[in-house]
Amino acid sequence: MSTALVAYCNLLLLACFGYFRDFLRSIGIEKSVNSAEFENEGFSPLYHEFESFYHRNVYHRGSALIAAPLAGVPGAEIDIIDRNWGDHLASFTLAETTKKYINVGSYNYLGFAENDGMCSKQAIEEIRRTGGGIASTRCEIGTLAIHKELETLVAKLVGKEEAIVFGMGFATNSLNIPSLVDEGCLLISDALNHSSLILGARLCGAKIRTFKHNDTKDLEKILIKSIVEGQPRTHRPWRKILIVVEGLYSMEGTMCNLPAIVAIKQKYKAYLYVDEAHSIGALGANGKGVCEHHGVNPDDIDILMGTFSKSFGAAGGYICGNKEIVAHLRRESHAQSYSTPMSPPVARQILASMHAIMGTDGTNDGQKRIKQLADNTSYFRSELKKRGYIVYGDPASPVVPLLLFTLAKICAFARLCLDRGLATVIVAFPATSMLGARARFCISASHTREHMDRVLDILEELDPVIGLKLSKTRPTSPTWDFIKNVFGY
Repeated sequence: MSTALVAYCNLLLLACFGYFRDFLRSIGIEKSVNSAEFENEGFSPLYHEFESFYHRNVYHRGSALIAAPLAGVPGAEIDIIDRNWGDHLASFTLAETTKKYINVGSYNYLGFAENDGMCSKQAIEEIRRTGGGIASTRCEIGTLAIHKELETLVAKLVGKEEAIVFGMGFATNSLNIPSLVDEGCLLISDALNHSSLILGARLCGAKIRTFKHNDTKDLEKILIKSIVEGQPRTHRPWRKILIVVEGLYSMEGTMCNLPAIVAIKQKYKAYLYVDEAHSIGALGANGKGVCEHHGVNPDDIDILMGTFSKSFGAAGGYICGNKEIVAHLRRESHAQSYSTPMSPPVARQILASMHAIMGTDGTNDGQKRIKQLADNTSYFRSELKKRGYIVYGDPASPVVPLLLFTLAKICAFARLCLDRGLATVIVAFPATSMLGARARFCISASHTREHMDRVLDILEELDPVIGLKLSKTRPTSPTWDFIKNVFGY
């Protein structure tokens, strides 16, 4: 209760300062460097009023702390150009001083985002063979043999008939969902789905319903009501019902309840689309994702989508399904017809890392990385909970959100972490709820136990300063906690 009260007071104080600064900008005392509108009477507003105000006065002040340019490989440690953190518009050059930080902000789950080793060597060799770009679309003369090779291997990894790959992960969702459902269809989306899924849903023209995050009872209730009522106005049966969920949610660290969702979709004859951007490679004993983790047959899922920008250390995305679905996407997908395909060296990086994960490269490197990631995740999560921090997510999730609640705390947290050589990500509204501000740690197989212990030590140093241990299970005084939160000790 005290934490919520402090968080609301913090928001109120920031709003007051924000409106005062907007007043100063309107009379020319302070210069505006962000999106704002003044003296536009009689014109329709270009920006949503509250979101523009929030981004102008709150969001950009926090994002400035983490928007520093990188100068190194996003491994267990990362080089960041050292500059004035308070000025996110400051100019910089590569000649400036760089500092090394422990990196717990990258999605480098299996540690394949590296500049040495077999993956990078094969990618360099591919540049010599086929160059760095293609300069055409897949449906014209932009399909290379390496694309077909990659699609075959992806389908084999996830256990589906066929696969199709794309050059951008975000576009894999946003530009393919409109090819799968349209007017007269119903799309039922988890309330916390990624923005790429939300954009795809808005573009497709289908009717959209949302169910509470990971709440299968709410999902079934919405399904029953939608089937009984049918389409709006006409009450005709829906042409198609598509359920859209994520395997692992990147802001919550939670996994979808896949067995229950599959049972519901089979019961009501709906289709199921699972986004495995964060779960493929990172979950399951063999890195095959959320299906393997939950023991679900991939044949029970109509569409498995994933990206190559996390566990594979590359870029792009894929969609796997039966032959009919993939053939349909090859004809109808805008991401297939109008965008540049994946470059050959990127495809080779993915192939090399995927062979390692599957063990078909003749080594056990992939299995060692999968086990290291699981061990690091288990150790880090258990230590955080044991020490009294509030942590969200599934025990096996390498995405570890640490709840801070107030906006002032996350700004202080980011700055103090950087001062101590720790690079992480802070997240607040609109990516979370107003009271859901958090730091998000992404665990990697490239982290050692020494890295994990150093991160924990830094958190212990910061707790007396900004009050990070908010769990009720720790043996401290609630009254003293309230005083620390109010006065920022």
